[in-house]
Amino acid sequence: MIEIDPYLIDVLMRDLAGHDRRPASFLVYLWLAAESEKRGSEVQIGYRELAENIGISKSAAQSAVRWLIKRRLLSAKKSNATALPSYKTLSPWKGRAQR
Repeated sequence: MIEIDPYLIDVLMRDLAGHDRRPASFLVYLWLAAESEKRGSEVQIGYRELAENIGISKSAAQSAVRWLIKRRLLSAKKSNATALPSYKTLSPWKGRAQR
């Protein structure tokens, strides 16, 4: 069973869906975090498959990924220019709580 960090629901959902008006970004973050936990590693996936798994359009998935990277909630890397990106969800609030 996947455990959801209470911060995701209590703060991040309201921030992304309400304040930023980007609910797709929250869905992308939540799906990638859950998938990463299931796999035990980063998630390598294309926009089309990501969009299909969440139930949003490909362009909404692209926009959400860009926004999450800009907000430093997601990192992406590619082994080469044509490879599928690997995504890692970031949890900057966890570092602040430890300080």
